[in-house]
Amino acid sequence: MAASFSHTVESRFGRRADAYDSQAVLQRAVAWRLVRLLRGQALPAGSCADLGAGSGAVAAALAQLAPALLQRQPLQVDCSAALLARNPVADRQRLWDLNRGLPPDLHGAALLTSSFALQWLDHPASQLGHWCDCLLPGGVLALAVPTAGSFRQWHQAAADSGIPCTALPLPAGPELVQAAGTRLQLLACQQLRFSRPAGGLALLRQMRAIGADASPAAPLSGVQLRHLLRHWPAGPTTWELLVLVGRRP
Repeated sequence: MAASFSHTVESRFGRRADAYDSQAVLQRAVAWRLVRLLRGQALPAGSCADLGAGSGAVAAALAQLAPALLQRQPLQVDCSAALLARNPVADRQRLWDLNRGLPPDLHGAALLTSSFALQWLDHPASQLGHWCDCLLPGGVLALAVPTAGSFRQWHQAAADSGIPCTALPLPAGPELVQAAGTRLQLLACQQLRFSRPAGGLALLRQMRAIGADASPAAPLSGVQLRHLLRHWPAGPTTWELLVLVGRRP
C-alpha cells in the first residue's frame, strides 16, 4: 500500500470520528476481550502504548477491567487527529503513522496493545515482527486483528457476480502467528469468528459509518454495487479475528 492509501485511511476515519464510538460495537467488544487476557500479567518497568488507539476502546476497557495497567499511562498512538480528540487519555497522545515503525521512545516497551489497527498497515507481518522486537525482555504484546478468513460472503458475491472485490486485503492469520511466535512466548492465541448484520448492504453501510471503508481497490460504480449485492449470499457476514498475547523472553 502506498502513502496515498495511508492518507485515505486517516481521512475516512477522520470524517466519521463523531460516529465511531456509537457504531463500532465489534471493535469495542474485542478490546474488552483483549484486556481480559492482559489482567494479572506482570510487566517490567518501561513505556506502554496502544498502537492505533483511535478514540480509546482499549483505554476504556483498561479503565473498567485493569485500572492498574491504565495507571502505567499507555501512550495513545494513532494517525487520526480526529479520533485521538475523542480519546479519554488526553495527556498521553501521539499523532503518528505506524507505517513509519514505532516512535523511537517506544523502542524498549514494557507493554504494546493494538486492536483493529495492524490490518491497515503495509506488510502487517513485518510490522508485527518489528513491534515484538521493540519489547523489553519480559515485555508483553496484546494484539487483535481481522484476518484473511473474513468476509467470505463478500468474496463469494464478487466471484459469482464477476464484480471486483473491493474488500481490504487482510493479513493471513498463520503468517502473523509465525511472526510473533518466533519472537515471543505465546500466552494466548485464539482465532475467533464473529457474525455481523445480515446482508451486504448492511455491512457496507456499517463500515462506512465508522470510516472503515477505505480500500486500495478502485471504488465500484452504482451499477456494479447493485449487481454485487444481488449475488450476496443470504445470512450474516462473518469476520475472523486473531487475538494474540505474548511475552518476550
